[in-house]
Amino acid sequence: MIDFLYGALAFDDFPILAWRKAYSRALVQRQHRLYYEAPEGERMLREALAGYLRRARSLICHPDQVVIVHGSQQAIDLCARVLVDAKDRVLVEEPCYVMARRIFEAVGANVQEAPVDEQGLVSERLPERRSKLIYVTPSHQFPLGGVMPITRRKELLAWAERQQAWIVEDDYDGEFRYGMRPVDALQSVDDKGSVIYIGTFSKALSPQLRLGYLVLPDALVSVFREAKRLMDRHAPSLEQAALASLIVDGTYERHVRRCRRMNESRREALLRALDNHLPDAVEVMGSASGLHVVVWLLQVAKDDEAELVRVARKQGVGVRPISPLYASGDQHRARQCAGIILGYASLTPADIDEGVRRLVRAIQALG
Repeated sequence: MIDFLYGALAFDDFPILAWRKAYSRALVQRQHRLYYEAPEGERMLREALAGYLRRARSLICHPDQVVIVHGSQQAIDLCARVLVDAKDRVLVEEPCYVMARRIFEAVGANVQEAPVDEQGLVSERLPERRSKLIYVTPSHQFPLGGVMPITRRKELLAWAERQQAWIVEDDYDGEFRYGMRPVDALQSVDDKGSVIYIGTFSKALSPQLRLGYLVLPDALVSVFREAKRLMDRHAPSLEQAALASLIVDGTYERHVRRCRRMNESRREALLRALDNHLPDAVEVMGSASGLHVVVWLLQVAKDDEAELVRVARKQGVGVRPISPLYASGDQHRARQCAGIILGYASLTPADIDEGVRRLVRAIQALG
């Protein structure tokens, strides 16, 4: 099976030797201190992160604004628990990261969809009705891949000020942009303290680490720290200490640059394979950034999307349909063709090419 699973990473990309050394040092340094740590996370990691985020993502922050969490999923959950009451209106992009929508639904929010296009959130179409919060992915809209331009970012910030709403910015893969400098975070142009920034190490290191972070407006720091304490006390301390040392000595940034080069070669292999084996039969979206693309199969009907996924598995290739990422299946989609999400970060260029060949056979088998 060649699986284009989004979120999966190549094991060989993980800096195993550097991580082993850093973790061993942390273990030795803490052999006489076994107790609960601060809920907001290790001071050393928060200081290192604040510096890294200023360099890499142009964030304006200090260490006290950072809270370390178990990945971006817990970060979103904290936002929902702390900021949203039952029946509050919450806006999410359409389509969007399904698990974010589910979290807001779970706390009883009135979740409504905000439209996106090839440039991300269409900020001028946001409703002028009281909303408590909006969840966005401005640097690489998930899943379609649009990058929100500065004019829309300013419109979104102005909307949030009028609504007195919080903006939750999920920067899930902002470090991976190809052929140009990564886009600055929305938080970097927020001068009103309305943006809550979420980042993760799941895309650059491993989703199995379960480490992510929030960068909070000063007004929210104390309440989020207490919420984190009530939820699970704190994130794993040894992993935090190891990661902090990798950031401080520059290993982490060198690793990110290496991963960016590796994933750019995988991306190029995927685009080349699609062009070679499915010429004029696909439209690709979101290829300038991130670790996945959306592929619209122009010759496969929208109603055949689920069947294509099933047939593709029989051919030995795993792909995922785009329809479940829309609020009501695919009924809001304007396109009449099937769409699939192809993640490429865990595959070799050779496997990517063979996987597309198998996808072609699956499409032919549908006919």
